[in-house]
Formats: sequence, structure tokens, C-alpha cells
Amino acid sequence: MTTIERPPAPQFDETARFLGEIKERVGRVVVGQEVVVERILIALLTGGHLLLEGVPGLAKTLLVAAVSKTVDLDFARIQFTIDLLPSDILGSEILDQRDQTFKTHKGPIFTNLLLADEINRAAPKVQSALLEAMQERRITIGNQNYGLPVPFLVIATQNPVEQAGTFELPEAQLDRFMLLHRLQYLNNEDEKEVLRRNAKLGIQRDKSGGATVKTEFDMVDQGSVGGRDELARAMEDVSKVHVSEAFIEHVMEIVDRTRKHPELELGASPRAGIALVKASRARALIHGRDYVIPEDLFALAEDVILHRIRATYEALAEGRDTSVILQEMLGELGAA
Repeated sequence: MTTIERPPAPQFDETARFLGEIKERVGRVVVGQEVVVERILIALLTGGHLLLEGVPGLAKTLLVAAVSKTVDLDFARIQFTIDLLPSDILGSEILDQRDQTFKTHKGPIFTNLLLADEINRAAPKVQSALLEAMQERRITIGNQNYGLPVPFLVIATQNPVEQAGTFELPEAQLDRFMLLHRLQYLNNEDEKEVLRRNAKLGIQRDKSGGATVKTEFDMVDQGSVGGRDELARAMEDVSKVHVSEAFIEHVMEIVDRTRKHPELELGASPRAGIALVKASRARALIHGRDYVIPEDLFALAEDVILHRIRATYEALAEGRDTSVILQEMLGELGAA
């Protein structure tokens, strides 16, 4: 990829301070998950939805809770279970016995940041209830349409290991997630630090004289470093990050390759290219740049594209999954 001359740099000092304080505050609670924090920030800055996939105990829920407290946004959490109903998410119309009229009871989806915990444990009917909200930022209750608060962001989690009592998300649902990030185990040094911090938590007493053992959730700072105004300014700064024509061509090339690859039966949708450009601009800003570079594309390609493509049965039979195929295509693109 060739380097394209960029325009003069806009001033991003306030946004850099805002993002730096978020990362610093979250780092007090969560150890060694800098990449995941970056992905959450990208989702916030672009209004894209994020799916976090990882085995239990990797601090997925703790991360989202910490970010929600750091940025002054309305936050709601839904624990997805097999008996969850769409009305438990969206809300419903309730008959008021006093005047025999229906009143709208709004569900937890009317928030800025919605944590859909273990989303693959809910039935497909419930999963599909999120589709309209995630794409159009509005929902329907009865015969009425309701706009959702601004900003509105869904961060969902799922466990890729335990499949009993789970429902795999369909492609249409997955495609609405800008990013799907797969969390890995911490390295030994970071995990040692987790153990050290946990050993120092101690207990917490209440007014009645009782006590409970503290957890990492008790360490989340309740104060925020900014709110909607700061986030809106940061989102505006993302839109000022320069994207060269050459970068767009490379994004289009990798997306097009997924559609023509003989070992893929499903290629990336047009949303993949849009998401890759948006996410790259946000990543550039987080790293203190006012322009995107090839590193942004390569760093984000797996999170943006992998959940949008599907390998053929023949490729899977030969042990070649979508991750291997995508890395080969990225290698070819980098060598071009």
C-alpha cells in the first residue's frame, strides 16, 4: 500500500484527553485488556454495535460496566435466558384498569448503552427483536413507533464453548454488529496482577453490621470523565479523520475477495466495507492520528469481516476455517 499525502491535522486535543482518561479509568479495574477497551471505544465513537465472544471469566461484563460508569450515559443490562420474551426487552402495552386505556411500558432497550449478556442463550424470536433497534434506532410497541435515545449502542456477549441451551445467532443478526471481538486468556504477568488486585479487595461492611466480600465490580469508579457532549465532540472528530482514496480501494479489494474466494460460500456484505472504514477512522483517532493507515485495516479486518463470511463444507473438511482463509487474503493484500 502506498502512503498518500494527507491534509492539515485538525485539533483533537480535547478528544485525546477524553479518550485517555477513559482508558486510564478502565485500566484501574481491568488488567491487560487494552485491545478490548479499544474496540469498545471504537463502537462508542462510531455508533456501531459490538459483540464480545469469550469463555467465562475474561471480564467481558466488567469491562462494559466500567466504561458505562466512566462515560455519563444511561446504562441497562439484560441477562438473556431461554425464557426471555421480546416484551422483556422492548416493553409492552398495559391495560390501565382505572380508565380502560392502554399505557406504554417502555423496556430496558430505552437506554444509551445496552449490555445484552449471553445473547445466544435467548430464543431466535427474542434475538430478532433487537434487529429493528440495532439498524434503525427505533422500535415498535403495539401500533406505535418509538425512537431510541441518542446515542444508542448494543454491546453483546456470548460464550463460544458452552452450547447447551444456546441458539446460534443468524447471519442477519451477526451482520448488524460492526465488530465481533474474540477475547483470549491473559498472559501470565497480567493474570498475576489480577490475582494480586483481587487479594487486596477485602470486605465491605454495611450499616447493619453485616459484611460481604468485595469483587472487582465494587472497584468501578462511580464518577464520570465526560458525558454526551464530550462523546458527541469525539464522534465529530472521527468524521474529520482523513481517508484516502487508496485506502478505500484496499478496503473494497479485501471485501470483494471474500465474495470471489472459492473456499467461501458467503462473502462479506456491503456493511463490512462501511464498518471497516468507520472503525479505522476511530482507531486512528484513538492512536492520535488524523488519518488512517494500512495498520488500521489489518488490525480491524478480523473483527469486522470474520463473522460476516462462511467457509464451504469442503474447506472445513480440509481444516481450513474462515480465519485461515482471511489471513491468507490479508497477506496477499499486504504483499501487493
